Amino acid sequence: MKFLIFSDIHGCSDSAKFIVKKTEEEMPDKVLILGDILYHGPRNDIPQNYEPKRVIEELEKIAPKILAVRGNCEAEVDQMVLSFPCLSQEALVYADGNTIFLTHGHIYNEENRPQMGYTHFFSGHTHLHVLKKEGETIFLNPGSISIPKGGQDRSYALYIDGRIYLKRMADDSVIQEI
Repeated sequence: MKFLIFSDIHGCSDSAKFIVKKTEEEMPDKVLILGDILYHGPRNDIPQNYEPKRVIEELEKIAPKILAVRGNCEAEVDQMVLSFPCLSQEALVYADGNTIFLTHGHIYNEENRPQMGYTHFFSGHTHLHVLKKEGETIFLNPGSISIPKGGQDRSYALYIDGRIYLKRMADDSVIQEI
């Protein structure tokens, strides 16, 4: 299986265009979006190219491939303008013998984990990329594709047949893999 994994778009149109471009290039089975799609949120600066309507237009081009979970900046009205579900707090994906738990990270995170069986835990929210294995669980935060924090670059992740590649948006270079 192949997944593209993004988080924290926050209404940035060039990030949405990048997602569509990478989807066309990589041809993933699914595009996993870990929340905060359209709104920038009161704690974030407005991202460059803040155009939520344009983000809608771009993501609708690949809507059948998208599996999204709700971020802390999602609102009921977002579901009215997006054709793919975006209001579930979490989701499970089964691939390559792995159980992947998807969430945004504002409710469930590394410090507050759900008590269920999963091999992978994917979340966003912090805008800081993380890829590590702790015990038998792989933790991934793809970082933010629009408003990175902590001096990090804009980033995303690619899952291919059980391998995960954390990548820079600017040049597609691999930051880390596991």
